[in-house]
Amino acid sequence: MDCSLSEFMQYVEEEDIKFIRLAFCDVHGVSKNISIMPHMLEEAVMNGIAINASLIPGFGEDIQSDLFLHPDISTTTLLPWRPENGKVIRMLCDVTLQDKTPVAVDTRKVLKDAVSKAKEKGIDFKFGTRIEFYLFKTDEEGNPTKIPCDNAGYMDIAPLDKCENVRREICLTLERMGILPINSHHEAGPGQNQIDFASSDPVKAADNVVTYISVVKTIAARYGLYADFTPKPLEKAPGNGFHINVLATSGSGEQVLPSAIAGLLEHIRCSTIFFNNSELSYKRFGEDSAPRNISWAGENRGQLIRIPPSGKAGHHYAQLRSPDALANPYLAMAMMIYSCLDGIEKKKVLPAAGTRIDSLPDSLEEAKSLALADPFVISVFGEELVKQYCR
Repeated sequence: MDCSLSEFMQYVEEEDIKFIRLAFCDVHGVSKNISIMPHMLEEAVMNGIAINASLIPGFGEDIQSDLFLHPDISTTTLLPWRPENGKVIRMLCDVTLQDKTPVAVDTRKVLKDAVSKAKEKGIDFKFGTRIEFYLFKTDEEGNPTKIPCDNAGYMDIAPLDKCENVRREICLTLERMGILPINSHHEAGPGQNQIDFASSDPVKAADNVVTYISVVKTIAARYGLYADFTPKPLEKAPGNGFHINVLATSGSGEQVLPSAIAGLLEHIRCSTIFFNNSELSYKRFGEDSAPRNISWAGENRGQLIRIPPSGKAGHHYAQLRSPDALANPYLAMAMMIYSCLDGIEKKKVLPAAGTRIDSLPDSLEEAKSLALADPFVISVFGEELVKQYCR
């Protein structure tokens, strides 16, 4: 929504909006929010709303505990599942100190800074996402079980596919919120689903991931189901991936994607913690089509980076296949930008397809140690953020 504060206040009144959710993510990408009433909106926009950051993971350890949320009006969206009378809207926020200085752990700001850095260097990035999730039945008290809602397989249809109506409502809800999925289908695991999104600018793409996960969980609960985005919900079934498509273009017309991919390959081992931040993440690697080795290819879906057959490295996009949906999308995309930029600036040469460069970390602790000791990771994210994240 692109408008002035006075126009926005008029919109709130005319649409009978009674609650405004100020939303943000903690350092790990977990959504948080606080609701305010319309009479507090002007104060929120002008001065921010104070929160007790000491209770937010990664926010209140080594920095001041009194932080402020500043809503971004352009991110306003109605929550379609809330009542029509006394509507509820959600706005994403920047997080600052009282003097409006950005905090190092505001990961949305980290991504904004990465995008600005790329633009300074004449490089434009677009990201598309493919995020998988399981739908599990709940018990009589509404608690999640490990019983999938069906036993269907890849791209099966009803009646085998019992997730069809849930996916349909998810997609329609997202459409009402201004987010357009490009396709949806049943995935290979029992009760497993995937919804894909077209490429967009990095901040919008990450915002959409946050919204998508919230919508999926909300709609699933309305059907008496539990949406599980964890990397390996079932030991003997495929894990959940968060595949990220990246397109890098130069304003000069130079073909930069091969060098960008080379940069990703070089830095991925030490930055894996920002794509895979749970123990389950490392149990997913190497199983089914989830990668373990650091390599790239065209047709082979088991590679870390895949160049789809519809294009070549210099003319299309690359798909990073190691991330999972527990990753903070702002940090994941920011790290991809910085890694790609490093490859472009140094004109790194992409090795031959299928070349094994190294392997991904074997455990969460190894991934943390690699990040904490890596000069490149520290240089792009800053020591404070890396320590808070790994803590």
